[in-house]
Formats: sequence, structure tokens, C-alpha cells
Amino acid sequence: MIYIENIKDYIKSQAKILGFANVRFARAAFLEREAPLLEKWLRAGYHGEMLWMENHFDKRLDPRLLLDGCKTVIVFSNNYYPSESLSMDKYKISRYAYGEDYHQVLRDKLSTLMTMVEDKFGDFNYRMFVDSGPVMERAWGERSGIGWVGKHSLLLTKGQGSFYFLATVLMDIALEEDPPVTDHCGTCTRCIDSCPTDAIIEPYVVDSNRCISYLTIEYRKELPLEFKDHMGGWIFGCDICQEVCPWNRFSQAHSEPRFEPSDQLKSATDELLENLEIELFNQLFSKSAIKRTKFQGFRRNIEFIKSP
Repeated sequence: MIYIENIKDYIKSQAKILGFANVRFARAAFLEREAPLLEKWLRAGYHGEMLWMENHFDKRLDPRLLLDGCKTVIVFSNNYYPSESLSMDKYKISRYAYGEDYHQVLRDKLSTLMTMVEDKFGDFNYRMFVDSGPVMERAWGERSGIGWVGKHSLLLTKGQGSFYFLATVLMDIALEEDPPVTDHCGTCTRCIDSCPTDAIIEPYVVDSNRCISYLTIEYRKELPLEFKDHMGGWIFGCDICQEVCPWNRFSQAHSEPRFEPSDQLKSATDELLENLEIELFNQLFSKSAIKRTKFQGFRRNIEFIKSP
């Protein structure tokens, strides 16, 4: 028998022990407000070459289509803000990629947590998602009260900022939902004004085709010359819109050992990256999210910034 009145508190307490910064609960339902916004964004082609985002449109908007009998969406946040930056001068890597691939780290944590929940409360149906599958994590983060979607399209939390990962679990158990929080961006437009490629075309709308993170990670062709002098040294991802956000003055260093960069990466220099060969690339980033761009893509990004 599952004692529903205790399961929510148990999940919250164990999630904290496992290192999650926050965990909140939302009622599974159709994302009515997000539906027309997603359709408009896709029709405008703002997803670039990420064509998979066109797939499973209905499932993206309704988690009940991803899990039979789904009643609750649980949203977890996990801080990744590092205690210090890498040592390169010319080249920059997004903070989220300093350590091990967050997909695997969070998946391991969720697997441990859900096994504990089943052991204590009995069997139930659930599905876990870590930035994978057709789940609109930021929308659910907003609905559950983890934070609000900022004008840079990332989730923001008072007292923490935006340097955190999101993960979700769908459950076929109805748990009490948490209230959402209000938008606290106000009249601030620092993220919009600071984007060197003008990727934030209007508040809350990002054109991926102009986004440095997209260009350095997802885009597979030669980088457009129009961005030649606007990359700011970023060779994997980009943190500019987060760096300028006033809410990130509250960011504090994470405590997850697996998000720490290796000693080899900590000591990496501009010269080492400029002369990087595939063997060293595989050694440096064997467990990193940077593998997503592959050696060829990483070299392309470096050469694009390096060349006159």
C-alpha cells in the first residue's frame, strides 16, 4: 500500500540529501498557455536545425501522453555554479560543462531516489527525464514554483539565480501541487541588451539561429561569418545572459563532486586547446557534455575564434 500523505515529504527530504537544491510538485495537465507560444516559435524556425523539437508536439504539451495515468509532475533543480572559472584567457566554456555530463549525474540521482521511494511505499508507475524526451521542463518548473521564466528564457529562482539544471519525474500518483511564483524580472533588460548576437529577439523569445550556445553545440555546419567578431571567446555554450542577470548575484558554489572539473581541465591553457588532438580531447572530456559537439565541432569553434 502507498501512503500518499507521506510520499511527498519523503521525496523532498531524500532529494535534499542527494544534493538537489529544490523539488516541487505540479498537477499533470495540458500546457494550455505554452501551446500557442511553442507553435509560433516552431513556425518561425527559431529552433534552427534542432528538427527533433518538431516531433511529438502533443506529448510536449501534455505529460499524460508520456505516462499512462500520469497525475503528478515532480521538478528537481540542481545547482551547478562553480567555485572558480577555468584558467584559459582567450577561450570560454559554459559553466554547466565543467564537470561530468549532467544528464548522467542527475539520472543517477533520480534512479537512486525513485528506488528508495519504491522500496518504502511500494510499486507505482513513473518516468524520469533529464533534458531528454519531449518534456517542457522550464514550463513545469514555472508551474511547480521552482522559479519563473526570465526574459532570457531560462528559469530564475529568488536567492539562487539561474545556474541550475532541471530534471522531471512523471508519476501516476496524485500528490498535492505547489503554488507557482510570480515573475520578478520587472523592467530589467540586461540579458537582452548584453547578448552579442541579438539572439533574444524579444522578452522570453530566443532565436536559436543567433544563439552562441546553439551555434557552438547543436549547429553542425560552418559557423556564419556574421558572428565572427561576436563570439566573445565562447567555444562551448555561452553564459553571458546569465552573467549579467542581477538575480545571479545570489549564486553560490555547488557541492556536487561530479560537477568539479578535472585537474587536467583546470590547468588547460589557450595554447593547449589550440593544439588539441582527438586523443587529448577524448581524455579531457571523456565524461563531459562537451562530447556532444564532437572533436570536429570543438575544433571548428576554436578555429573560428582563433583565425583572423
